[in-house]
Amino acid sequence: MNKRDGVKRRTGDLKLIQELNRSIILDTIRQYGPISRSEIAKRNKLSPTTVTSAVGELIRDALVCEVGVGESNGGRKPILVQFSPDSRFLIGISLSGSKLTIAQMNLEARVRKKETHPLKLQQGESVLRFLLDTIERFLAQVGSLDNCVGISIVTQGIVDAATGVIRYNPKLRLRDAPVKEMVEQRFQLKTWVDNDTNAYLLAEKTLGQFRHYQNMLYVTIGDGLGASLLMDGAIYRGYKGGAGEFGHTTIDRAGMRCDCGNIGCLENYVSWPAIYSKLLSALAKGKASSIMELVEGDISRINAKIFRLALTEKDALAISILEETASYLAAGMVNLIHLFNPEVIILGGEIAFENELLIEKVREYVSEYAHGILTEELELRPNSLGEDVEVVGAAAILLQNTFQFSLSL
Repeated sequence: MNKRDGVKRRTGDLKLIQELNRSIILDTIRQYGPISRSEIAKRNKLSPTTVTSAVGELIRDALVCEVGVGESNGGRKPILVQFSPDSRFLIGISLSGSKLTIAQMNLEARVRKKETHPLKLQQGESVLRFLLDTIERFLAQVGSLDNCVGISIVTQGIVDAATGVIRYNPKLRLRDAPVKEMVEQRFQLKTWVDNDTNAYLLAEKTLGQFRHYQNMLYVTIGDGLGASLLMDGAIYRGYKGGAGEFGHTTIDRAGMRCDCGNIGCLENYVSWPAIYSKLLSALAKGKASSIMELVEGDISRINAKIFRLALTEKDALAISILEETASYLAAGMVNLIHLFNPEVIILGGEIAFENELLIEKVREYVSEYAHGILTEELELRPNSLGEDVEVVGAAAILLQNTFQFSLSL
């Protein structure tokens, strides 16, 4: 190595350290602000000079602002700084099997504007065109993009987060779709693409009520069925991003064929399409249900929200389908518990949202069939981020990668 290469390497290493320190300092301010520069230095074992320089840059970039003075420890009162989440914004997108949700959010993932568009029958290339056209229309409403830090997209299936490629999404008939490259080329905005359930778990860990857990499972039940695993504080992705394909674990070799080509996948027993199919079949056979009153006789209006509403009204048909769904779901979850021994399992997705009966039934089945030693302190809880979890999950991916929002306590 010649002298010039050595200088370049040392300069590169120094820049990397400075960027890392800046991210650590920003995350400290975000979590603990208003906070003094001396307290930031103490918490992170950094020199006062390093902190002062980084905070100055963050103030210059409008990511941080000074907000008054703190208590004195004998000398001059320290000036306090805090995070400025509204100084920038991001675009978060959730692409499911049936709809595209897009939102403008601040740097704390607070939704400023949100739209949901049905996908109807789009698949393959038409889905990608629809995605790009929807982003273009939405950005036109947003106006100036000078303060936009980027676009984050989450979707079902196997996603290579490092390259932003959707490797395989059977519902949307997408294979090796270079979504990151397509979006960045069209809009000149930095873009991230990731699996949706990984994003929801990351959001709960960094922005929700589950920050102190180190071993978690997130199970989402909606158009499909997916899972994400946090192991010792880090999301486990697998070799090529395929970890967590919970819905495509086989439970019935004599069962129905799945979109993925396999037979007897759990997703065909635990998902909204499975529930919807059972509802229509029962209603066609003349089963009584308050659901028909709720939709005023129009079966095309039946959706997951109507199903959950029927459960609150103690509709017998809805409850019987829910109990069967819960038994299949719990059977799969017992396997996950035995494999990964989590501290907590979060149930999310449009079927689990505000559905205490589902959580209660799954809890009963899990308690009965899982090894007692593994369920003694196991918590089973709903998601803490509400209906916005889809786009908040997308935001969490961007914030973690851009600002290194901490996965630790």
